[in-house]
Amino acid sequence: MEDKMGLDPAKGDALVLVDGLDRMVGETTKERAHREGLLHRAFSIVLTRENADGDVEICLAQRALSKYHSPGLWANSCCSHPRAGDELVDACFRRLGEELGCSAKYLTEIGSFVYRAEFSDGLVEYEYDHVFVGEIEGVPQPDPNEVEQVRWVSADGVARELVDCPEHFCVWAFTVLSLALAFIEHA
Repeated sequence: MEDKMGLDPAKGDALVLVDGLDRMVGETTKERAHREGLLHRAFSIVLTRENADGDVEICLAQRALSKYHSPGLWANSCCSHPRAGDELVDACFRRLGEELGCSAKYLTEIGSFVYRAEFSDGLVEYEYDHVFVGEIEGVPQPDPNEVEQVRWVSADGVARELVDCPEHFCVWAFTVLSLALAFIEHA
């Protein structure tokens, strides 16, 4: 099996290791965090827009087929890790530009959660994930190394897809998108 993590240009990025309360306990490389399953800080962004009928739509991103885990699966708009020394929201805006080629008019943190997932290639996602929602600014121009494609789906459509087609989504997408849907519904 090809070692796709070894091909990741960000594998040497210094990530923030945290405890169960999201307090920094150290730093390590992205590669080590995912190979050894170390709890580290992450973020997930859900971008929204209003369609012509005034309904909220959510930008879903399909992970590039070359990604080291969950290739081709659908997820929220953008997800990544702050680098050691980054402010969380600054890292979110940086990654929106790098990954999706766009920005957001604002980002609001709506919650956080911890998840752990083991993948068939031996890599482990063990993340303290901060979830942000924001209104898109610009038109997505995804980096093909990160995102295969994006699509806009109504909030109701996302809720249905999570139930009807769970095999199409990354493991973290269920929690991220459920938090975002609840936030949008009550906004």
